[in-house]
Amino acid sequence: MAGLRASIESAFAMLDGRFEKYLAMPCRSRDRSVARLSTIAPLLLALACAACGNDRGSPAAAATAAAAPTVTFITVAASPVSNVVELPGRIEAVRSAEVRARVDGIVERRLYQEGSDVAAGAPLFLIDPRDYRALLQQAQAALSRAQAGRDNAASIVARFKPLVSRQAVSAQEFEAAETALRQAEAGVSDASAEVTRAQLRFERSTVRAPIAGRVGRAQVTEGALVSASAATLLTQINQLQPINAVFTQSNNAMLDFAQQVQAGTRTMPDMAHIQVRLLLANGQEYDEPGTIDFADLAVDPSTGAQTIRAQFPNARRALLPGQFVRARLVTGVQQSGIRVPERAVQIDSNSASVALVGPDGTVVRRNVELGPQEAGQWVVASGLQPGDKVIVDGWHMVRPGQAVNAQPAPGAR
Repeated sequence: MAGLRASIESAFAMLDGRFEKYLAMPCRSRDRSVARLSTIAPLLLALACAACGNDRGSPAAAATAAAAPTVTFITVAASPVSNVVELPGRIEAVRSAEVRARVDGIVERRLYQEGSDVAAGAPLFLIDPRDYRALLQQAQAALSRAQAGRDNAASIVARFKPLVSRQAVSAQEFEAAETALRQAEAGVSDASAEVTRAQLRFERSTVRAPIAGRVGRAQVTEGALVSASAATLLTQINQLQPINAVFTQSNNAMLDFAQQVQAGTRTMPDMAHIQVRLLLANGQEYDEPGTIDFADLAVDPSTGAQTIRAQFPNARRALLPGQFVRARLVTGVQQSGIRVPERAVQIDSNSASVALVGPDGTVVRRNVELGPQEAGQWVVASGLQPGDKVIVDGWHMVRPGQAVNAQPAPGAR
């Protein structure tokens, strides 16, 4: 090694001397000297590089050191994690009533403002009442006749009663008078029922709201013929405060959850204290939380899912029936949960994976099953164990099996 270094030094000294002579030469002689120097210079450069390489170690070791990129990692640990379940659902009104025609006739007027809130019993439509008013008057007249006949029969019985004891009236005549009185009383009852029915028909010609709520668009206009036998739909009323959100969860997930609660790996609050948060269709979170008030005990045979319902305050009418939403249910705490930063997870169309630093310092790729996101971190449902070293920065520059220079991430736990 020392001899090689001495040879290089002597060669450079020779070049130095020739360079001084080169400066003293005439212009024509300089061109020939440059040609000779150009053949010697590459050889000297190669010798110099070889000497430097021998000083620093073998060429293979230098290439390996240059090829090992630097990555940062965290060591994952188990900790209690809130179990958040995200389910798709739809908004439904707490109470919904279809307003239908209960009498036949022509719609004369619409008596409400479409899309407004109405009280129970508020008038909505007026169906031509003239026929029903006439029928009511006819029934009332029939009742008056029946009452008059009853009064006459009652007076006959009253006159015959003292005469029977004196045998001035036969017992047969007296019994006939009593029978006529009972028939007259039955006729009064029949006429009274007809008056009640006519009164109901007359009142139903004014269509009223069966419940309080927001009334929708009118399905008929003035002049339309509606029918009681066809139950013509006039409009619909929805009660929007409070309002329900209905979700479905697979029966398999419900069974797994029950087993985890029984095994003690997950703590579960009672149903009345399960908080539900809504994500609207535009990705924003609804500002008021709700609570679960119903869980169906039957499984839908066509889908294999169970129905869950939550109730939310809706004073501003921001939630409307038919809206698609996503619900986040905090269903207890998982005692041994694992979380990793979002930037450490690689997600493609089929799966999610992370890059790990193996025991030998090489990169290992592992698929994971993700749970919900929480404060900038993914909750890992499966695929990682406490003590695994997950690469958080630099994973996009490495490939599986490649040696890396792994450094703990700043502030990593």
